[in-house]
Amino acid sequence: MSRGKRTHTPEIEVRLLRDGIVESIHRVCALVCDNRGRVLSLAGQSEAFAFARSALKPFQAMPVTITGALERYGLGDRDLAIVCSSHQGSIEQARQAFNILWRADIDPSALQCPIPPGARNALKHNCSGKHAGMLTVCQQRGWPLGTYLRPTHPIQQLILSQIAEQLQMPGEEFISARDDCGAPTYCMQLAQLATLYARLAAGDNLYLERIARAMTHYPELIGGDSTFDTEVMRATGGNLISKAGSEGIQCIGRAGEGMGLAIKVVDGAKRAKYAAAIHLLRQLGWITPAASESLADRFIVFGPHKRLEVVGELEML
Repeated sequence: MSRGKRTHTPEIEVRLLRDGIVESIHRVCALVCDNRGRVLSLAGQSEAFAFARSALKPFQAMPVTITGALERYGLGDRDLAIVCSSHQGSIEQARQAFNILWRADIDPSALQCPIPPGARNALKHNCSGKHAGMLTVCQQRGWPLGTYLRPTHPIQQLILSQIAEQLQMPGEEFISARDDCGAPTYCMQLAQLATLYARLAAGDNLYLERIARAMTHYPELIGGDSTFDTEVMRATGGNLISKAGSEGIQCIGRAGEGMGLAIKVVDGAKRAKYAAAIHLLRQLGWITPAASESLADRFIVFGPHKRLEVVGELEML
């Protein structure tokens, strides 16, 4: 961000109202960046940090595209979409993750993401597609399968190098930790997350453009019916690329515009990030009134007595 610009503006508040009376309040930081990393608008602290969590998945999918693994194993955009997904473990979604492994001749037992309660294997875990993508690149390159989640493993180093390249910074500067699925995730400034989504949406990188196209063409695989990411991409006809992360992370890119929005709810509340996202998409003009109303009915109103109210705006810098 250029010298002289503000680095702090008022945070957004998301309030839970019960019969119109405030019951709970969530604080939210958000910002918009372009694909050159310039902060265009802000709510909260411009240097706020957060773990990217599952919002990182489209970029963890980059090795599948840049190495030629898709072509080597006859994989398509549906497979690429499930690599980017945080799915619900439906039969269709689990089968899509299995298809990746089957084509690459990898046994599903190689997946090291947890087995969900009540499931027979890890294919139903919401990160199974991401793990299948990592394993497929390992198979293609002849890298060890059994240690693919170690931060020092070649697949993790390749992912890190691609993220670092997109942000034009050294990979060793990133702080890493294990995500709940066991894979490395990274602590980033919200501005860096917003920049990544601006890059994803810009359409000027062949590999990222294919990832974005897969996500928007098959939104039902990214989350599933009634999930925020799926419904946002459906409601906007693919003009927005949406991916949530745990602990209050939500990232959205505007296709063809080279602009990205990153949101972090300070207390990690899922309901607050969805309400804030709808509010900010409306403010930015990235969503039609009809789409906004449809999403609000799903993610802001909780029956006759409870609803969310969002107070505050992004401020232009």
